[in-house]
Amino acid sequence: MDALSSTLAALADPTRRAMLVRLSQGEATVNELAEPFEISLPAISRHLKVLETAGLISRGRSAQWRPCRLEAAPLKEVDGWLARYRAHWEGSFDKMGAYLTELTKGDENGPKS
Repeated sequence: MDALSSTLAALADPTRRAMLVRLSQGEATVNELAEPFEISLPAISRHLKVLETAGLISRGRSAQWRPCRLEAAPLKEVDGWLARYRAHWEGSFDKMGAYLTELTKGDENGPKS
């Protein structure tokens, strides 16, 4: 699986996205990441393994703790991929805005004959 596909697959799960939100605030231990979820620690570890395999997190060593930290490079790659489509969306919105402006002008000038 290519890196972009791996990243998108990891982001597909809401639990993993919530973990990334938490890690965007700073490092956290596995127990801290598990706290808001009603799932087992082995399930949390599997989610973390998916995030780590996708390169979205890394794990350090601090005594007996292995804090997790966010790695933003894969997210930048997703943003770059989406940027191509963002230009298309914005162009479509601009066209729709121009069309709505034209419709509004027609209303201000009375009914068209």
